[in-house]
Amino acid sequence: MAETSLFQNALKQFNKAADVMDLSQSMRQVLSFPKRELTVNFPVRMDNGEIKVFTGHRVQHNVARGPAKGGIRYHQNVTLDEVKALAFWMTWKCAVVGIPYGGGKGGVCVNPQELSINEIERLSRRYFSEIQIIIGEGEDIPAPDVNTNAQIMAWYMDTYSMNIGHSVLGIVTGKPLEIGGSKGRTEATGRGVRVVAEEALRYKDMDPKKAKVAVQGFGNVGSYAAKLIAEEMGSRVVGLSDVSGGLYNPDGFDIDDLMAYRDQNNGVIEGYPKGQKISNEDLLSLDVDVLVPAALENAITEKNARNVRAKIVVEGANGPMTPEAEDMILANNIFVVPDFLANAGGVTVSYFEWVQGLQHYFWDVEDVRRALHKIMKEAFGSVISTMNKYSIDMRTAAYVDAIEKVALATKLRGIYP
Repeated sequence: MAETSLFQNALKQFNKAADVMDLSQSMRQVLSFPKRELTVNFPVRMDNGEIKVFTGHRVQHNVARGPAKGGIRYHQNVTLDEVKALAFWMTWKCAVVGIPYGGGKGGVCVNPQELSINEIERLSRRYFSEIQIIIGEGEDIPAPDVNTNAQIMAWYMDTYSMNIGHSVLGIVTGKPLEIGGSKGRTEATGRGVRVVAEEALRYKDMDPKKAKVAVQGFGNVGSYAAKLIAEEMGSRVVGLSDVSGGLYNPDGFDIDDLMAYRDQNNGVIEGYPKGQKISNEDLLSLDVDVLVPAALENAITEKNARNVRAKIVVEGANGPMTPEAEDMILANNIFVVPDFLANAGGVTVSYFEWVQGLQHYFWDVEDVRRALHKIMKEAFGSVISTMNKYSIDMRTAAYVDAIEKVALATKLRGIYP
């Protein structure tokens, strides 16, 4: 059986929403295709003097509402199909929260754990130089993603700035604070998940303080979502997992303690003494109020969807559920907050960082958090209204909301020439 195409999954979701809103075939054509797909094969000198060639991609899906925006990931399984799908979702993610960007995404096919820090720096600088022909602070603004971080963004910014002869703060987001980063950026995606999780619980007339939560994935998004859900919402986070497996504690975890353990344990939670060992599959089937899949794509499929017992699923990762799995989840009356709304906190604070860089005026962390909460709550409310108006599921409603904005921008701009 052929592996599921992430981009075909994305198109299925798009067409479902397009049918609801009776979108014209012409507009479907325009919005279905990426504007640009760039693939680069580039040499990197390894520490032993050997030359290796790596393959990278940068895709710009749509720029009708503003510059392309989206992260760059380093992973051995990166494909053009994956990058296209992620760029496609970024278009709708930016639109659904109303920030003036289109969708972009990038990736390099590499296992960074096999490279030294110096090799990662050389790879990063060469890749960014290769894609520089289509990026710029008014054209396409990259950011961190899987296995990339603030240090890599600093190398990107320096590479671009050296190439053009002066410092450009707005060329990437997710940078260190010292060179134009934004306060509140590290926690932003997890904070956005926390905001919509609380909104979803309240919409379902459930008390966040009495809610039990499980989080799959304990990287940046999962760990901050878990921390803020526990600390600010008062919910009990009873299940957690990462690549090393899962943990269960019916009394709830001390997330700061677990994060400290992870950081001293080669980045994994395996062996943590204050929880019962479970598998990732066990975690998905826990009897909880909220499940947050915050790992990689296609974690919930036809094979395990029937095992999900949560009342609400808040998608912290991009594409963690196949369309077939979602049909099964919805049939079981489980409320799903879709990825491109739930995890839009990161790109929203990236937008704040970009604005701060352009103005050379930087905000306090409380200003960032206040603005993020406002945008996420308003976006959630708008999607709920669309959902109720059309009697459709939350994902389709979020698509309808986003597609309407991008289609209108496309129509207003017209076709050139």
